[in-house]
Amino acid sequence: MPSAAESYSALVLAANQQAARVSAPRSDRWASRAAMFRLDPRRKLEANTAAVAAFVGPDDVVVDVGGGAGRVSLPIALQCARVVNVEPSGAMRKEFDASAAEAGITNAECIDADWPGGASNIDGDIVLVANVTYFVSEIVPFLAALTNAARKRVVISVWSVPPPNDAARVFELVHGEPQALAPTHRELLPVLWDMGVLPEVRVLPDEFRSARMRPPTVDDAVKLALDVASGNDVPGATEKVRAHFDELYAPSPEGFVPRWRLPSREMLIT
Repeated sequence: MPSAAESYSALVLAANQQAARVSAPRSDRWASRAAMFRLDPRRKLEANTAAVAAFVGPDDVVVDVGGGAGRVSLPIALQCARVVNVEPSGAMRKEFDASAAEAGITNAECIDADWPGGASNIDGDIVLVANVTYFVSEIVPFLAALTNAARKRVVISVWSVPPPNDAARVFELVHGEPQALAPTHRELLPVLWDMGVLPEVRVLPDEFRSARMRPPTVDDAVKLALDVASGNDVPGATEKVRAHFDELYAPSPEGFVPRWRLPSREMLIT
């Protein structure tokens, strides 16, 4: 019987292999979407982000592993000593730097590195990783490096329905096969338990939100479905989505609401 870590790795590898088979290769998977992950660092914090920020004190150094455009760590930079974003995506680093500059944040830096291989000398009081573990096949070294780098606490955020799995219904429609699903908290927690880690787990109050959750026009809605299902280059995909449009979307005053989204809550594992 495979171990928890082996089962976890198998899910990630299956998802990666399927994605490589059905999608055009990209040097930076986030290049076309990085700007979507940028939010105003000086906004009033959502309840979920505030729950993460509550762990951080004014003298703390926060390491954000795969922190992207700084959606979480840039607001936290306003209340701590320093933020270090370890981010291998050039598109995400560009958005992070631009967002920090626009908000006048000077105590946050973005480092071009993979975790843990390229960041062995980085540590902090709080080590944060949000929406990254879904993509990590070598999960035990990844988690061990988080623990070794944190002087006070590790904070891991995952969604009960991971964003990579969000459009599984559309994926199957477009590609004609079930999507290979990324691992969730159900698979992550047994890995931690096998490592001898007994984390605290909280279910945060806000449901999943997306800047593109309610596209305003039919064309925008079709484009969203193709984007999330990696279907832009699939022959006949546009026609399939349009033919099944009423199954995929419900009209609302704010735009078209995806019927294919499942309710999802953020899990905070610390």
